[in-house]
Amino acid sequence: MTETMTPGNRSSETSNGLIGQPIARIDGPLKVTGRATYAYEHAVNEAAYGYILGAAIAKGRIVEIDTAKAERAPGVLHVMTYRNAPAQPEFGPAVTPTVPEVFTRARPVLNSDRVRFYDEPVALIVAETFEAARAAAGLIRVRYEEGRGAFDLPARLSDAYTPRRTNAGFETDSAIGDFDSAFAAAPVKVDATYRTPYEHHNPMEPHATLAVWSGDEVTIHTSAQTLANFQAGLASTLGIPRERIRIVSPYIGGGFGSKLIVHADTVLAALAARVLRRPVKVALTRQQMFANAGHRAEMVQRVRLGADRHGRLTSIGHDVWSATSGFEEFCEQTAVFGRSLYAAPNRLTRHRLVPVDLNRGEWMRSPGEAPGMLAYESAMDELAEKLGLDPIELRIRNEPTEDPERGVPFSTRNLVACMQEGARRFGWERRDATPGRIREGRKLIGYGMAAAIRPNYIGAATAKVTIDAKGRVTAELDMTDIGTGSYTILAQIAAESLGVPIAAVKVELGDSRFPRTAGSGGSWGAASAGSALHQACNALKERIVEVARASDRSPFRAEDLAGPKFADGEVRVGERSVSLADLIGEIAPDGIAATGSVAAARDTESYRTYSQHSYGAHFAEVAVDSDTGEIRMRRLLAVIGAGRILNARTARSQILGGMAWGIGAALMEETVLDPRYGHFVNHDLAEYHVPVNGDVPEMEVVFLEEYDDKANPLGSKGLGELGVCGTGAAIANAVYNATGVRVREFPITLDKVLPGLPVTAI
Repeated sequence: MTETMTPGNRSSETSNGLIGQPIARIDGPLKVTGRATYAYEHAVNEAAYGYILGAAIAKGRIVEIDTAKAERAPGVLHVMTYRNAPAQPEFGPAVTPTVPEVFTRARPVLNSDRVRFYDEPVALIVAETFEAARAAAGLIRVRYEEGRGAFDLPARLSDAYTPRRTNAGFETDSAIGDFDSAFAAAPVKVDATYRTPYEHHNPMEPHATLAVWSGDEVTIHTSAQTLANFQAGLASTLGIPRERIRIVSPYIGGGFGSKLIVHADTVLAALAARVLRRPVKVALTRQQMFANAGHRAEMVQRVRLGADRHGRLTSIGHDVWSATSGFEEFCEQTAVFGRSLYAAPNRLTRHRLVPVDLNRGEWMRSPGEAPGMLAYESAMDELAEKLGLDPIELRIRNEPTEDPERGVPFSTRNLVACMQEGARRFGWERRDATPGRIREGRKLIGYGMAAAIRPNYIGAATAKVTIDAKGRVTAELDMTDIGTGSYTILAQIAAESLGVPIAAVKVELGDSRFPRTAGSGGSWGAASAGSALHQACNALKERIVEVARASDRSPFRAEDLAGPKFADGEVRVGERSVSLADLIGEIAPDGIAATGSVAAARDTESYRTYSQHSYGAHFAEVAVDSDTGEIRMRRLLAVIGAGRILNARTARSQILGGMAWGIGAALMEETVLDPRYGHFVNHDLAEYHVPVNGDVPEMEVVFLEEYDDKANPLGSKGLGELGVCGTGAAIANAVYNATGVRVREFPITLDKVLPGLPVTAI
């Protein structure tokens, strides 16, 4: 169920029209009938197939690699190793000088005999078939000189260092007031340490690339969230101008942050296709993705909360120790969200990194907020219990009037409304504050809640829109659709802006030849690309009026075209209306085009003078078997405040997906790292557990719309990742309410719950 509640003071700009309507995905029929072509599925003549052989050690160097048998194997066309791979630039420093260079730096593959992480590519076998390439990989013999690796995060916290910045360029630490003194003096306090594990993105579509060269130019069909980043990163790696690289990615089978930068499949496909002078396809297997396509790092988090006896926070401290690759630093902004969530005069957040011999950690859905809120909102629940306060009341008492650390007003803020509406709908009054009081036979029933917050971003974006003599509108952007509904949302924006039926709009995405956008990621996609398209449509209307004034074939007098209205496929001037198609056919039979752009958030005055966030409140009900400790979800509710909702159906889908991620983070997702050899043991979907249908309960989503005129021209805010934020903590708090067992090492599995359950007489 989804319901959108609109406050009475909502801007009139959000009323009527197509924006906000629950329109079904335009690309849905193509996908369910198998006619949407993904990267690996593109059919080209004489395509060859590459298979990657990965290192059998986590650290060291290759002493000898014998490829002779593989080269003689049936169907094999080429075996590439560091000995014969085309020259590529060195990888460079662990920390790039600027944040954008993280995405655009060269990422060489097979350019050295060194091994930096387990399963790092040591050879690419290209053959006439995938099966032949894979079989030949088994014939290669590699001898290594193995180094001593470092893998155990908790045992090595003393080796932690302070990074220069966190992800997205946020300050590593923040300090306001005197945290240590205030925390020491607080009459009520929580000092708890939480541990979150390595986690892996597992999109349905693995990382895959088809590379096709034509002369000195290459077309790359790949699964990419941000085409401009792929184009720039590959250009840096191949040493050619980015204009010679075309990236094509119209359909993407999920990304979740794992497809924001170039990976080995793209680089190797491009290199091999250039050497062989024929198209080459390379796809990572599911197992290879665990080492070669990014992960969320393991973290240890210490949360300290001090409050007076009335429940007002006097001190907030959040320290994070995170694993990071030794050769490329990645610091998730795990404590940053807390700088804006609750009021307290004395505050401290710190991020520290511990180098390990793994591949680079990467962005994973809700980077920072997802693991950070799992700990932070659990600690708030612990504080509420110590104070004898309802968890919602504790949060309300610490609601800030302005951003607590930046000292600027919020653009909008409806967190309290989300919590209160959620409590009403969920039946929060039925919760018993004393754990273990509610039973259904052998089942212990628990309620939990948590707040949610996520910064609202917008990235630089440009869109082009064209209308032809038949009134057909085409929008072009290099924006991508990773399953979020970009095609549909952008069609709605164009159709409403131009006053045409949605069937008259064609949206073309996923081609680097189209105008550049920020792509999909960080919950900025719809707002960034949508705002650019909105501006392009406004520019197109102005251009239509300009051409009509200058045309002697216009049905309107020039002086009458001061304020035309575009609606219902017509242009209206006063009491007179003309079909938009007829008008264009008369004044511009070759069509009219216009472009529109928006600047990146940090380049705008609005983002400097206002604190912009999306908000939510999550509620969970669980049942725990008192004999076995098994946890079963019963209900989940999310109440979301994310500005104007652009499409109620796709928005609901995004939040439901995030809530399912929250179930996984709280109860099952964990990649186990072997501390002896540095490889992830459960590197497939048989052993890396994610929620399936049987794990997902009744879920309800409610939107509290609140038009934010400071956010962007559409008044919308990012919400794709907000569904994850807080969901896991709400579940963890529900488990505690059911059992009285507080688990601080995630995921919460039955072996951690069972020892703390009371022994019941049968």
